[in-house]
Amino acid sequence: MITLKNVVLRRGAKVILDSASVTLNPGEKVGLVGRNGAGKSSLFAMLNGTLHEDGGEFYIPAQWRMAQVAQDMPETEQSATSYVIEGDVVLQAAQAEVDAAEASGDGDRMAHAYMELYDSGAHDAPARAQALILGLGFKLSELDNPVNSFSGGWRMRLQLARALMCPSDLLLLDEPTNHLDLDALVWLEAWLKRYQGTMLVISHDREFLDAVTDVTVHIEGAKLTRYGGNYSKFEDLRAEQMALQQGAFNKQQDKIAHLQKFIARFKAKASKAKQAQSRVKALDRMEKIAPLLAEADFTFEFKEPANLPNPMLSMQHVDFGYPPPADAPAGTPPTVIVQNVSKSVLAGQRIGILGANGQGKSTVVKTIARALAPISGEMTEGKGLNIGYFAQQELDVLRPADNPLEHMIRLVKEVTAAGKIGGQQTREQDLRSFLGNFNFGGDMVKQAVGSMSGGEKARLVLCMIVWQRPNLLLLDEPTNHLDLATREALSMALNEFEGTVMLVSHDRALLRAVCDEFWMVSRGGVAPFDGDLDDYQRYLLDEAKRQREEAKKSTSTPASATAATKTVAASGTATPAAATFDAKKSASKKDDAQRRQQQSDTTKPLRKELEKIDARMQSLTAERDSLQASLATTAAPAELAQSGKRLKVIATELGTLEERWLELTEQIETSLA
Repeated sequence: MITLKNVVLRRGAKVILDSASVTLNPGEKVGLVGRNGAGKSSLFAMLNGTLHEDGGEFYIPAQWRMAQVAQDMPETEQSATSYVIEGDVVLQAAQAEVDAAEASGDGDRMAHAYMELYDSGAHDAPARAQALILGLGFKLSELDNPVNSFSGGWRMRLQLARALMCPSDLLLLDEPTNHLDLDALVWLEAWLKRYQGTMLVISHDREFLDAVTDVTVHIEGAKLTRYGGNYSKFEDLRAEQMALQQGAFNKQQDKIAHLQKFIARFKAKASKAKQAQSRVKALDRMEKIAPLLAEADFTFEFKEPANLPNPMLSMQHVDFGYPPPADAPAGTPPTVIVQNVSKSVLAGQRIGILGANGQGKSTVVKTIARALAPISGEMTEGKGLNIGYFAQQELDVLRPADNPLEHMIRLVKEVTAAGKIGGQQTREQDLRSFLGNFNFGGDMVKQAVGSMSGGEKARLVLCMIVWQRPNLLLLDEPTNHLDLATREALSMALNEFEGTVMLVSHDRALLRAVCDEFWMVSRGGVAPFDGDLDDYQRYLLDEAKRQREEAKKSTSTPASATAATKTVAASGTATPAAATFDAKKSASKKDDAQRRQQQSDTTKPLRKELEKIDARMQSLTAERDSLQASLATTAAPAELAQSGKRLKVIATELGTLEERWLELTEQIETSLA
């Protein structure tokens, strides 16, 4: 059990905790939440012994083994596998004892040492380490690669694997999802659910917190408040508390009214597709926690684009990839990652780009953003296309020595030189005011970017993108360094944005709230994904299972194959218990049939209207798809304009039909409840 009783914790002159108390029980999975700067990382530092309390009582069992992710960037020639194995401190201690026993020549000591080595799992350590590495997205061929051959993000994944490798009673995880793709994130969630010890996690990914935590501790006002339940439950309870505080609630009414107007607007635009229904649920949740969202001290919006070309972009038989290195021999072919893509990007689309790690999501986005040239094929941009691009490495291109104002002044000069000024205010005072909208006020305007947090740098990049008034947003993992409040602000801003959004993100809450269609980048191509994020999550798990089974087959022996066959055969045998259950179930079939008939009579008129709407929507969708296909093959301006106009008419009619479809569906579901 971990207990804090009236704990005082300071960092310099700042009081992080002031008479804070909380109790955490063994085996609990705790989400630690609070605004940036509230003291979450400082509390972790106290738990791991880096900081000591300045007052009060703090207790953590002395015998508990602790594991956490090291924040330093590893520089070593060790292979990835051996580096992760070293994370098992129990195994390393046992190995050291074996070495000492052998050096001493003491037979009894050697016998005990080798027994300890076996008990610590030396026999399967490489297999355990490699399972962690592969689960976090590495390829089979990379298991023996040197650690320093990987990029920074991949080395941090190895640090995470090393922490998970360590046997522990207490696991501390500070933003473990920052460098993970969605497939690796799904795997990590499954692993943490099986973890037997006590876990504390800091994360700004609400769905991750919902999946792996059962307790939430909120840091606010130098106090710790414990809530039973995951992050969504915490939001519900907080919203209820705030609603009861009438004085504060009254001040929030304007914000809440705006939120509700915003929600109603975008729910009406939802399609009947699974992914759009998922978006409706996300918006419903926003309405439920409106008081909590209104509390946020940071909001922003994208300015209305100067123009909206339709289509934004047309791709015909495009191959995406990388040119040969500059030092490659003459005749070296380019590396093709995704090939033969023929698609159009239309005004107002909200596209989420899915795909397992290494399939080419970022390559596609970089090419559309003009950061890479297409290997082959034709890409036709709409007249006046203005791209706002947030790259994963965007934070790295900020100049550490420059301040936010200097970044904005330099941006003005670049945009002016390129002839892309679209009515933006360019005076220094105007730029200062604009920065203030993104919480860069006072002295922060002159603060060197290098001294800022990752979240502040991300806000600055967003600020620079918004100022440019883009009509096509390409966002590649924009939330890696953003806190929950800023993520909510980004979600709202993207939904109100009049242009087109293409989004790559492991933040499922953001994908659900913003996107109403998905593209799947997989097996060297791009195709529509007909499902929602829950379907995609199941797809990732099934795909991982399939790959494991293929790997097993390639190394399995005849004996193991025979055993597997027997297991499958045995699993198909019915049990007496199952037969009894079936008998009971059949007894109620008559009652169920009568109930279903009554429900069918009630909903029959609604279903008839629904069928007509379905038929019309199917016809319109087919026409839309045909027009989109033609856009990818024609370059005539007149034809493009005509097709764009017709697509707008279709979109309007589909919106009306979809709204009625939702109403009818809700009525039918109510009748069947």
